[in-house]
Amino acid sequence: MALPGTVPARVPARHSKKDYYEFKPYNVGRWVIWGGFALLLAIAPMLFTSSLAHTMLSQMGIAIIVCLSYNMLLGQGGMLSFGHAVYSGMGAFLAIHTLNLVAKGAWAVPVSLIPIVGGFASAVFAVIFGWVTTKKAATPFAMITLGIGELVWASSLMFPEFFGGEGGISGNRVTGPKPLGITFGPQIQLYYLIAVYTFACTALMFAFTRTPLGRMINAVRDNPERVEFVGYDTQKVRYIVFIISAFFAGISGGLAALNFEIVTSEVVSGPRSGAYLLFTFLGGATFFFGPVIGGVLMVLAGVLLSELTKAWLLYLGLVFLFMVMYAPGGIASLIMMNLRVASFGRLKEIWVSYLALAVTALIALVGAGAMIEMVYHLKLNAALGPQLKFMGASLNAHSVDSWFGAIFVLVTGLGMFEIARRHYVKQWGEIQEYIEKEMKRRETL
Repeated sequence: MALPGTVPARVPARHSKKDYYEFKPYNVGRWVIWGGFALLLAIAPMLFTSSLAHTMLSQMGIAIIVCLSYNMLLGQGGMLSFGHAVYSGMGAFLAIHTLNLVAKGAWAVPVSLIPIVGGFASAVFAVIFGWVTTKKAATPFAMITLGIGELVWASSLMFPEFFGGEGGISGNRVTGPKPLGITFGPQIQLYYLIAVYTFACTALMFAFTRTPLGRMINAVRDNPERVEFVGYDTQKVRYIVFIISAFFAGISGGLAALNFEIVTSEVVSGPRSGAYLLFTFLGGATFFFGPVIGGVLMVLAGVLLSELTKAWLLYLGLVFLFMVMYAPGGIASLIMMNLRVASFGRLKEIWVSYLALAVTALIALVGAGAMIEMVYHLKLNAALGPQLKFMGASLNAHSVDSWFGAIFVLVTGLGMFEIARRHYVKQWGEIQEYIEKEMKRRETL
């Protein structure tokens, strides 16, 4: 007989289904992933040491936060928004005004905390706009967000006292208290501030997906009628998530204000909202890490691709079109599907098919790119003559030979791609059939 206040050394047999003591081991995989993410953020500027690289890395961190915040609406809540730039943009404007107040000595806010000011400011705007926006779902929700986005964008030129007119509002981030001699003047110092915010915001948004509210917004996305039936107010759930999403978007806007030290009306524009939608979708809205990929792609496209060609938006549109047609789950879904195949040991069977698809797609892209560049050259650079360079080759936009060669390469590449695609589809189908049978076999064991 056990003494009062003590735990029996041995649980009776009738209680064997529930242990009194339970050891829950650490999720090693999760620790490795988050540790690797933190390590990558820490060493990235050491691997890429140029000032351009540091600027791009800073922009990637900002883009990751805003794409993840947008995915709280799109991927987790099923809310297609065409006006998310309103909240990142308003956070940027409030942050730059706060920075100027700090510079004048009116406020004693550390520069490192100004992005949080932008986050709370955006949350306030979301409280106002979100109450109207979230009263509807699906298409009406999307149209309301589009209307509010256009309204704010138009207002940005009507109220120059706040928005700065066409010139925008500028500021100086080297101001306020300077603890440990950190001025945030050098880009590397600002990068590490952005990296800290990126890691913290990413972790918080991931933690949100594990909360009851995060699970409930998934349920509202999948079956709002059943959620209403069990007693939850779907509009209230959408409203709260909308505010939280705007808060993180405002933090990204505040970081952007510090990074560029100027905020213009473009940050609340429709094209900016469209970019958030496009790259979140390309990265993969159905997986948490998809918007992280999308944020990186957004900076690479906006900085590098735009420098390589004036037709970069056309190329981006074509990529988006083909992703919608062949991989609607985004890049993240492609990664996860192939990891599933690899877990069953069948990935090595299709790497040749992947190589064939990549080579044939590249051939078709070269042909299409040559035609696009010649058209753009004729329309935008006609005064420079018909000659142009494309991937090291000389083309003549007025020559039949150049056009015939481009068309020939395009048609050849498309034909070869179709042959490779059909072979790959057959292989993929056989592998998926094998995986399904293997899963059923394992379930019976």
